[in-house]
Amino acid sequence: MQLINKWTFLGIPMVILLASTAFTFAIWAIVPKDESTGVLISGSGQAVMWYFLALGIQSLTLTFPFSQAMSVSRKSFYLGTLGLFAVIALAYSVLYYVLGLIEKATGGWGMNGQLFALGWIAENNAAVQILFYFVAMVLLFMIGFWCATVYLRWKATGMLIVGIGFAVVLLALLAMVTFNDWWVLLGGWLGSLTTLGVALMLGAVCVLLAGGSYVTLRKATT
Repeated sequence: MQLINKWTFLGIPMVILLASTAFTFAIWAIVPKDESTGVLISGSGQAVMWYFLALGIQSLTLTFPFSQAMSVSRKSFYLGTLGLFAVIALAYSVLYYVLGLIEKATGGWGMNGQLFALGWIAENNAAVQILFYFVAMVLLFMIGFWCATVYLRWKATGMLIVGIGFAVVLLALLAMVTFNDWWVLLGGWLGSLTTLGVALMLGAVCVLLAGGSYVTLRKATT
């Protein structure tokens, strides 16, 4: 059912990736270069990842009502949707890694640029790089999917409560760090994290969001 509209899952992400890369190359081409020009760094290659946030919302709101009309169980819909996206995320993660290799082999696409082989990620082996990209994409998808399930279950009131609750928790954490003078310790801890460590922590958040999404979806109505 999700692939009835293949453009949403397959076409748009590729268009975003190609367009963001092309625009970056164009900008790099017109940047004046001399001996003082360093490495040209851009994060636009990851633009497609942010589309996965919207894709998480669309994959529920556009298809879930139809699945219920077809008497598809919520569990089947949930597992099928996450399974499909996991395959797509893995494919793009491998693609990002391959593009990073090409980037390094061509001297930053002949322009001394960094678009896919970003420093603290590209310095790791293939498995860690692919895992990091995969987890980042799944996390964004799960955020969108969970927000959609909250809206489907409790509508605007639920989203308002969740938003306020998140702001309160974030403010409490910032206050705790400030009042205990933990900013230096926090900065040191963040600086000591490896790419693999970040990927594992984000993966744990993905698991929590996945569980929360499923529990919420079980009670959601169309």
